[in-house]
Amino acid sequence: MISPAVAIVGAGPAGCYAADQIARKLPGARIDVFDRLPTPFGLVRGGVAPDHQGTKNIVRQFERTFQKPAVRFLGNVEIGRDLDVAELAANYDAVIAASGALEDRALDIPGEDLPGVVGSGRFVAWYNGIPGAADLSPLLRARSVAVIGNGNVALDIVRLLGKDRAALEATDMARPALEAFAASPVTDLWLVGRRGPAQASFTSAELAELGELPRVSIRLDAAGLPPEPPPGLDEAAARTVARNLEILRGFAALPDAGLPVRLHLLFHAMPVAVTGTAGAERLVLAPGPEGPRGRSPGNPFEIPADLVVTAIGYRSRPIPGLPFDDSRGIIANEGGRVAPGIFATGWCRRGPQGVIPANRADAIGVADQVVAELAASPGEGRPGPGAIDALLHARGVETVGFPGWKRIDAAESARAIGRPREKFIHVADLLSVANGT
Repeated sequence: MISPAVAIVGAGPAGCYAADQIARKLPGARIDVFDRLPTPFGLVRGGVAPDHQGTKNIVRQFERTFQKPAVRFLGNVEIGRDLDVAELAANYDAVIAASGALEDRALDIPGEDLPGVVGSGRFVAWYNGIPGAADLSPLLRARSVAVIGNGNVALDIVRLLGKDRAALEATDMARPALEAFAASPVTDLWLVGRRGPAQASFTSAELAELGELPRVSIRLDAAGLPPEPPPGLDEAAARTVARNLEILRGFAALPDAGLPVRLHLLFHAMPVAVTGTAGAERLVLAPGPEGPRGRSPGNPFEIPADLVVTAIGYRSRPIPGLPFDDSRGIIANEGGRVAPGIFATGWCRRGPQGVIPANRADAIGVADQVVAELAASPGEGRPGPGAIDALLHARGVETVGFPGWKRIDAAESARAIGRPREKFIHVADLLSVANGT
């Protein structure tokens, strides 16, 4: 009997965790992990902040998964372009979608389409060197930047904008973005939260990092900070909120040191419009009932903003051939099951919730469902890798295997001087290095 074949769409954390779990539970399984990019690791390479190198060390675990004989990486293969879902379903005993959440959610306010307004997904993809996102550098000519959102991604963006060239050179930020950041004339950063500080979703460690930026002074009105966490939180959430409020009170007590960059923290500030002529110039906000002191509820006010970055969440991209829940921005599923033999895991299953460890728990749970189903109905085993390789070859698709990724990895490390790596940011360059051409 042919061993079962499993296809995983997406080589980010969820896909890697699922592949590892299936390889452990079904040692004979043949597992192919596809990714639209020539590089694996998804969010770790393209989403984690470039100055958080410790977080990126998780790739060592994922590399061990790809080194297992049963697991293959097939990069530069996009489902819906090079292969379709029906072909995967016909050639694999199980298919797992682990394609993440790549699309920015819209604010749905006037002026959102002006030049100088960009979603954080696109902005982060640019500074992390994701192919196809290399056209944003003129935006950093801005002097006043508003980042809308109170999650870790919003903190990442304002933190990186507050760093100098020396600090950025110690990261793996893509070179064009690094040059644009280093040359930025920014003097004012605005972190705009639509809700209050007790409802913010950032972690305490990320928040505390804002106070460690040597060229940034923080401005915050302590009058808007509640004395304690709101009732009804579980113990862990209450501890996080209490710690965040403690950090924020410390920021509010800091004197104005006259540093080159001012970081303004605004809470209970609802964006209602972006205004400007040729591009963004001002962000119009409406305070809530607990808004900034001296502004009555519903009375709009403006802040200067010639760059507005929205960090208010993400949606998955539909995969042709799979049902999509447009209202939630996820692949339609019931507890991870999409259709017979087809599953979803990670952010494309449940939305962009949690950090990398949360994806691990979710992926293991869905992988265990796949293993149980294959064990209950083993069938005769579908052709899997051999048939798919023939299809890709016939279509002239230039795939990148794990050895090709290792050549990219080695080349990026070799050309870096005093940096973790110097990324290749165009598909053609990645393919050339991967295939030794």
